[in-house]
Amino acid sequence: MIVCRNLSSSKLNGELNPSFSHLSALVSLDLSDNVLTGQIPEWLAQMSNLKTLNLSGNNFNGSIPDSLQKKVNEKILQLSVNNNPNLCMEDSCKKTRKKRNSFTVPMIAIISGSVGLLLIVLAIIWRIKSRKGKGVTEGAIKSKNRPFTYSQLLKITNNFTTIIGQGGFGKVYLGMLENGSKVAVKMLCRTSQQGYKEFLAEAQLLMIVHHKNLVSLVGYCDDAENMALIYEFMEKGDLRQHLSDKGMDAYILPWNERLRIAVDAAQGLDYLHNGCKPPIVHRDLKTPNILLNENMQAKIADFGLSKAFSAENDSYISTCPAGTPGYLDPEFQISGNLNKKSDVFSFGIILFELITGYPAVMRSANGNAMHILQWVIPIIQRGDVQSIVDPRLNGNFSVNSAWMLVEIAMSCIPPTAIQRPDISGILAELKECWDMETTTNRNQRLGSCRRSSAGTLDMMSSEPSYEYTPSAR
Repeated sequence: MIVCRNLSSSKLNGELNPSFSHLSALVSLDLSDNVLTGQIPEWLAQMSNLKTLNLSGNNFNGSIPDSLQKKVNEKILQLSVNNNPNLCMEDSCKKTRKKRNSFTVPMIAIISGSVGLLLIVLAIIWRIKSRKGKGVTEGAIKSKNRPFTYSQLLKITNNFTTIIGQGGFGKVYLGMLENGSKVAVKMLCRTSQQGYKEFLAEAQLLMIVHHKNLVSLVGYCDDAENMALIYEFMEKGDLRQHLSDKGMDAYILPWNERLRIAVDAAQGLDYLHNGCKPPIVHRDLKTPNILLNENMQAKIADFGLSKAFSAENDSYISTCPAGTPGYLDPEFQISGNLNKKSDVFSFGIILFELITGYPAVMRSANGNAMHILQWVIPIIQRGDVQSIVDPRLNGNFSVNSAWMLVEIAMSCIPPTAIQRPDISGILAELKECWDMETTTNRNQRLGSCRRSSAGTLDMMSSEPSYEYTPSAR
């Protein structure tokens, strides 16, 4: 559900589209510095949750509607209308408008029935022609992204031949654009557990947020009967697939790649929490929602449950906590209190999955389930970090960076939100951990070169002489 839309300097023109009134949850709407014309519409006053409205820097004319001015006077709404040269702010405008209206009403009554009917027919013809010219039936999604028709979806997916995933919304299909680019087409299933509102929330969110570590939206289809979101194709699938594939020929994620993926995901989350105004909480962070491109760069996906907050320290009370078992913040489950730190807890679980290779909920051969924290915490308390690192790595990791990553993960999982750090601090520590690992690898490579050339072991080339000692958190 979108509570903030920032469309400043988006080259919007013409009269303000009434479709904005459908976004009933909007708290803040910024339409400044565009080329919007006509009178400020009355329906803006009917948006009951709207607290901030910025219409400055446009070409609105007439005067501010009385209903909107009333909300301003009652301090229900903060309205900005400066730099609209044709907008009259004086009381005399309202008086003139009333006189003009009182004159117009009897004039309309004089118009003959035949002329009135002709005007109505002309208006209908104009509306039909304008819709035909657009080629796509307008729906709730409004964006500068490319619109697709359902027939185009059939073509680019080869009649929905190849399924590459399935989630709460429905199936995801492989598509190929005319320029040869691969895309992922997520179709909304009529019987999906996550409904139209969540689907629309994801579309609206991805139209206004852009970051190298968030999956990009290429386009959409919104013709009421068929809805789809078209994303960039992530060649290497999701992180959970790479961590769970235990076949003989499986590609085992090296330790340094796991650290880089952790940094990538933290950068995407830091953008949502601290780079977006208002902050955005993902609500369903998990390894299946971290996708990897052909260069193994990680990007966060699946924003259908996301929530934005009107202020930095806001929280949201939910009577029906949403998310995935194993990743849910314990405080959120008990109290329904959702904030940015709920994502931090989920991120901590993801870090433990990267460290161990195991899923958030581990199942034994007899079908018994155990949460990953129940397994790792007692071992960590014994100081035996090597026993929890993915055994498929065969010891190819730095104990120092492993300890540091374990500590970062532990800092994310306290039962109460106030005990967890902001993602910005976690990101800084992950980068430090990455630097530690790359320095160790560089020293090892240098040592190998020296041994091969001199035939003796240069002590300067070995592991750093210090040991990373886990600190109390």
